[in-house]
Amino acid sequence: MHVSEDLSRNYVVVHNEEEQYSIWSADRTPPDGWRTTDFRGSKQECLEHIEKVWVDMRPLSTRAPRDGVAHA
Repeated sequence: MHVSEDLSRNYVVVHNEEEQYSIWSADRTPPDGWRTTDFRGSKQECLEHIEKVWVDMRPLSTRAPRDGVAHA
């Protein structure tokens, strides 16, 4: 793939049950276990969005419940 192709490609932000985020080519179905979000854009835009929304990098299953309620 050429760099210019990468710049023109559209991506979608995806996440899994562990609240981990990634980007995926918008023209492809995400792999099993990953769901698309409503955010689409260039690779850079998607990565910048992930930086804003993914504030706790720990997988959901490793986070201790702070309020006595399991987070789902």
